[in-house]
Amino acid sequence: MAGNFSNVTPATPPVRPMRSLGQVVEKPKNMKGTLRRLWELTRGHRQGLPIIFLLAALAAGSAMLSPYLIGLVVDGVSQGSAVAGVLLLLLLVYVGEGAIRLLQGVLMARVSQRIVCYIRKALFAVFNRLPLSFFDKRQHGDLMSRLTNDIDNISITISDSLAQLMLLICTLVGVLVIMLCLNLWLTLAALITAPLVFLLAKVVTSHTRVLFKNQQAQLGLLNGNIEENVSGQMVVKAFCREEEMIEQFNEVNESLCKVGTRALIWSGFLMPLMNVINNLCFISVSVTGGIMASMHLITVGVISSFVLYARQFTRPLNDIANIYNTLQTAVAGAERIFEIFDETPEPPDKKDALPLKAPKGEIDFENTVFGYDPKKPVLKGITLHIPAGARVAIVGETGAGKTTIISLLARFYDVTQGKILLDGVDLRDYRLADLRRCFGVVLQDTALFNLSVADNIRYGKEDATLQQVQQAARAANADGFIQRLPDGYDTIIGEGGGTLSQGERQLITIARAILADAPILILDEATSSVDTRTERKVRDAVETLTKGRTSILIAHRLSTIRHCDLIVVLDGGQIAEMGNHETLLAAGGRYCSMYRAQMGLEPGEEDEKITSPEVRK
Repeated sequence: MAGNFSNVTPATPPVRPMRSLGQVVEKPKNMKGTLRRLWELTRGHRQGLPIIFLLAALAAGSAMLSPYLIGLVVDGVSQGSAVAGVLLLLLLVYVGEGAIRLLQGVLMARVSQRIVCYIRKALFAVFNRLPLSFFDKRQHGDLMSRLTNDIDNISITISDSLAQLMLLICTLVGVLVIMLCLNLWLTLAALITAPLVFLLAKVVTSHTRVLFKNQQAQLGLLNGNIEENVSGQMVVKAFCREEEMIEQFNEVNESLCKVGTRALIWSGFLMPLMNVINNLCFISVSVTGGIMASMHLITVGVISSFVLYARQFTRPLNDIANIYNTLQTAVAGAERIFEIFDETPEPPDKKDALPLKAPKGEIDFENTVFGYDPKKPVLKGITLHIPAGARVAIVGETGAGKTTIISLLARFYDVTQGKILLDGVDLRDYRLADLRRCFGVVLQDTALFNLSVADNIRYGKEDATLQQVQQAARAANADGFIQRLPDGYDTIIGEGGGTLSQGERQLITIARAILADAPILILDEATSSVDTRTERKVRDAVETLTKGRTSILIAHRLSTIRHCDLIVVLDGGQIAEMGNHETLLAAGGRYCSMYRAQMGLEPGEEDEKITSPEVRK
């Protein structure tokens, strides 16, 4: 990745600490609390819900009126009365109910998508607020699953269930009132099966709640597995690991299949058993109604209406239980989303944080200690002074802590002990955005986007003109191969720059850093992926770029840092030695051994080769 860091901390909703992700899934701790929090999150984005609820009440009223009218028709026919007016009214009720439901569906679709759009924006903003340590410990596929699948589950629940739930509640209450008005004994006969509905729903959902949460977690693992295999397809093929990857995928996929099957089986129990309970309800109403009709206590029309009302009463109970069952998926998704919201963000700026507009570039490490795991420090008491405008190289074996120093300078991480000063001020006292704008960075692992070549270079300076982009490319020796691309600077390079070679990708990131023109330049193995001839030209461009500004270079090729003002040798997270190229060679220490090994020097040959004009060039 190259360029400055001006766009790393967008405004996001408040976030709080969380429990770790990707663990064995437990039963949701507080379903009501999760739903309440989801309701609070969408505050200000629920316009239209009152109208939808009003339409739900009207639809419920229409549905409740039709059985009563049917009863009047039955009594009218049995008594030989005219029923044309009642039939016309019944037709109007059915048409009106259909129109109301259609309008309700349209409004609900708009409201639900607006709510889900906001949730997705909020979650993506939180992603951009989180520190790198968060992403280091999580599968990217699982994080993408939370942003897509989990939010989609919430979307489906809101669009399909919220309005329906309101309609069912209105219908349930209204039908119960009408049934009580028609006949108390028949109402009691219908209600006798209601406890069975709630008992069944409780038993089924107690299992599906855990299973749906497990299903979402397994889906996240599957997405992570897919993302890793697709992005690493070249490595998979290069090492002939296709069969192993297929087996690994099948294992995760089988786990998802098993938990998904169990979840569907348990949720599938609900409706068949509900139908049994419904039939018991109808039997109870029919027997009671038949006995009362034989005693001339009620008419056949009342019984007809009551049977329909009993159906309208049991159906909402069934549907509410089914909605509650499917709600488990949405709650599982919401909990996984709130886990991200609850993650600790990057440290916020202090209230009195200082602006940083024109830094001189003087850097001091004062007894700096840091470890990604606090129990295993990577840097152990680093004390180092880098004068403003100096070119400093940091060398050492793999794992010595070179890249960690860069991460601390840009405040991707904060020191565990000690401090780092820029122009005499602790980095933590500056505004974070201002601090990151001060650095132009070229990392060993290139980060390119599915944009044009020009836009990828312009990523370091969004308002740069095409002429400025081309100048930066020429300075990085990238203009030649860019001009040979099908559309030149307008060529879309694909995700991660997959259409370019590793060296070409590296040159584009160098051009990005040149264009950013930041006061402090950091190059982490910037020439590691280019050939010797290109490296020489890039080194000349870097030589020009680093004049007058503080520059920190991390390199394994020691020939690229010979002319640095200061070379710092790290060993095991500590400074083993430091000085310029000549003094370190004369000292005969670790740097001298590394240099001799890279130059292929035998004992007694160092004087001739080290001092030769070719090497100095």
